[in-house]
Amino acid sequence: MKQYDLETLRSSVLFQDVPLVLLDQLITHGSKRRLARGETLFVQGDKALCLYVVLDGWVKLSRLKQSGEDIVVAVYTKGESFGEAAALMGGIYPVTVEAAEDSIVYQVSAKNISEAIRTNPDLAMAMLAATFRHNHELVLEIEDIKGHTAAQRLATFLVALAPVTHGPCSFALPYDKGLIAARLGMKPESLSRSFANLRANGVTVQRGNVTVNDLDTLKALINAERGPKQKPIPHT
Repeated sequence: MKQYDLETLRSSVLFQDVPLVLLDQLITHGSKRRLARGETLFVQGDKALCLYVVLDGWVKLSRLKQSGEDIVVAVYTKGESFGEAAALMGGIYPVTVEAAEDSIVYQVSAKNISEAIRTNPDLAMAMLAATFRHNHELVLEIEDIKGHTAAQRLATFLVALAPVTHGPCSFALPYDKGLIAARLGMKPESLSRSFANLRANGVTVQRGNVTVNDLDTLKALINAERGPKQKPIPHT
């Protein structure tokens, strides 16, 4: 395994608190898997045998409702993990995972993790931390969708992608606008209107490339639209 892949695994939320000796043992029993854009890793309802860490690219987690509607639950990138709870409980995957772009994931057998947990409490705590983190993310997603305007959701998404924390910047959207809309709980036409609305705040997008005149202006817009009980976006 390449050094930067090892560093990604060691710094991931899933493994960052695991002693290096134990982590190296777990990695020895894992494997890298390359996914082409649009390729499915597993399908909702499949038996959960492995847990995963994204080494490169973006993967989409979606869930099929009884109505037939496909709901995007999350989109994960480098260093983020998924499948922990289902795999360690010996259950089934509650979502379908598909590569939003060409991606590489690292898979570790749940059986190997479970055996290591029996003798190492640090590993058990790391697994719990990752599960709690995902639950917290889902709560925040629900809050965003129910309590924030479309423009505020898009602005928050762009601030998170920005390569700097202040001033002007430019960057590429990580995946197509259709997936961004689904990720933010919008229809494609609502996303287009939101981008148009952000022009007055110095945001332009052209062929998937975003330019922000001043990130602080964008953060001010986000904070102005947040309710009195919500924490402001920091300027640091």
